Amino acid sequence: MNQSAREIGKLWFEVVWNRGRRDAIAELLSPNVLLHDAGVDSVGIEPFLLFFDRMQDTFSDIHVDTEDIVAEHDKAAIRWICRAKHTGYGFSIPPTGVEVSMTGISIIQVEDGKVIEAWQNWDMLGMMEQIKKSLDAPPSYVTA
Repeated sequence: MNQSAREIGKLWFEVVWNRGRRDAIAELLSPNVLLHDAGVDSVGIEPFLLFFDRMQDTFSDIHVDTEDIVAEHDKAAIRWICRAKHTGYGFSIPPTGVEVSMTGISIIQVEDGKVIEAWQNWDMLGMMEQIKKSLDAPPSYVTA
């Protein structure tokens, strides 16, 4: 029995992001998945694996809460919020230790229990501003 788009969407964020299971990516994405993220299209699982690795190397304590899921037929729209700690060197910025929060919306299309196409929009600028703001802050030992 195939899972619905709603179920796959919830599973994606819980297993891939909250549990950090890289192996689950191939279980949930079709080998020829078409991904649309910030105006960049890619085909196949490999480009997403690179993104996943970069995020895992940049952030620790990643946790995604799915706020809303609207599903119809083979598609689901998922509004989410992600919280994580900036502990790695990704995005060409040394680790700051700052906790960031970012929001996003993902739309997935599912066939035979796997995502065949996905559209992603998330607030990368807001995330970068939170990290940069921590770099601009005076050290904690400096008082006003």
